[in-house]
Amino acid sequence: MLSKLAKANLYLNTFGFFKVPFIWLCRPKIVGLDANSIAIKIPLKRRTKNHLSSMYFGVLAVGADVAGGFMAMSKAKEKGVNISLAFKEVEGKFIKRAESDVLFTCSDGDKIGQMLEQAISTKDRINQNVTITATCPSIDPNTSVAEFELMLSIKVAS
Repeated sequence: MLSKLAKANLYLNTFGFFKVPFIWLCRPKIVGLDANSIAIKIPLKRRTKNHLSSMYFGVLAVGADVAGGFMAMSKAKEKGVNISLAFKEVEGKFIKRAESDVLFTCSDGDKIGQMLEQAISTKDRINQNVTITATCPSIDPNTSVAEFELMLSIKVAS
C-alpha cells in the first residue's frame, strides 16, 4: 500500500511525463503535503543548472507552478471534482542565486480550498494570488532565494 506522499509523487511524475514533459524533466518531488501546505523539492543537476551553476530561472518558475498547481489539484481530487486550472499572472522576485537543491513551499491551502468551494457553488472561474517561497535548505533554510506570486485561476470542469 502506497502512502499519501508516494501516491502524490506517482501522480506528479505521471502527469509530468504525459502532459507537461518539462515538469518531468525537472524531476520535482513532493516532500511534504498536508491540508494547508505543500513542499516541492527540485534537485540542482545538469539539466536544471544555468551557466553560473545555479538553478535556471525557468526551472524556478516550474517549481512555483508545481507547488501552487498541485495543491489545487490535490484539493479538487479530495472533493471529487475535476477542475480547469491555469495561472493568469506571475510575479517573480529572484533574491539570490539558488546554488543547491531548491525547496518550493506554498502555504495557501486554506485560500485554495475557499477558492474551490466558491468555484463549486458559483460555477464561475475564480482568480486569486497564491504565494510560493523558494529556499535552499542545505545552504540556509531561513533565507528565500526567490518569491513568487501566481494568480491561480480555477473553474469546475463541466
